[in-house]
Amino acid sequence: MVGEEEYLIAHGHRNVTATHHTTFEITKEEDLSLTGSCIIAVGSDKGAQDLSGSFRDALQHPGCRLYTRLTCGPHEVCITSLGDPGLSLTHPTDLVWRRSSFTCDRTIGVHADHTARSLPREMIRLLAAGAELDVHLTVEYPG
Repeated sequence: MVGEEEYLIAHGHRNVTATHHTTFEITKEEDLSLTGSCIIAVGSDKGAQDLSGSFRDALQHPGCRLYTRLTCGPHEVCITSLGDPGLSLTHPTDLVWRRSSFTCDRTIGVHADHTARSLPREMIRLLAAGAELDVHLTVEYPG
């Protein structure tokens, strides 16, 4: 398997509810309204367009898998999703993981095995209190 990695840091916000059942999102934006139920962290140091060219290319490789490790305080969760040749990864602020196969300029992973609603509630409580979120992304594809 061939792989590429990226790291980013974001933080929580008092309006993190993480109740969305089909997606989760991390954004560079600092503001979050209560209607943003998919957003789990704000103030990210990367949006889709900030990912390296080699990482974006790897995510567009047929048969690739994206492994996302979220760490917040003592809590860690690993999400598996798929890349897609249709990913443009050009959005300036957002990264969205989707349970469906829908893609747009914000989509980083499709067919994700977690959504905002399924993330550990202890982690979400820390994020709602403003805690830091470390994000480790690894994409692997057949070489």
